[in-house]
Amino acid sequence: MSRIPDSSTFGPLLETRVADAWVDYNGHMNDAEYARVFSLAVEALMARIGLDVAGRAEHGYTLYTLETHLCYRQQAHRGEALMVDLTLLDHDAKRLHVFFTLRNVDGDPLATSEQMLMGIDVASGRPGPFPAPVAAVIETLPPAGDEWPSAAGRRIGIVRR
Repeated sequence: MSRIPDSSTFGPLLETRVADAWVDYNGHMNDAEYARVFSLAVEALMARIGLDVAGRAEHGYTLYTLETHLCYRQQAHRGEALMVDLTLLDHDAKRLHVFFTLRNVDGDPLATSEQMLMGIDVASGRPGPFPAPVAAVIETLPPAGDEWPSAAGRRIGIVRR
């Protein structure tokens, strides 16, 4: 159902479709399923940086999600094609601060997910620095630069005027 695009060009990180089981009583994708798609995007990111099943076994290393902030923009409907783009907001020796944008085939943003991911040494179960080959690939991820996406860094609150 989902596919990870060829890594020779970055392009979308993930391409999928709205599954029948993801559609709720309102006739569009259930809110929890947006989180599922972003979880699939984390798995695609892991594969892209060399932490697929084989890479996790080879390096004894994985990623955990520490925090996520999901913003819903538009509805997605049964069977609709979806793609997820990645922007690397920041990183250090063991953390990734990433921003995913879920889009439809017209490129319209449907939702965003800002996430903090932590690299974990599987043997110790504790945070640890990225293995060198993984760190090298992280350096090639599309950076935000000086212009972060407008939804990045948002906080939840009721605006009082």
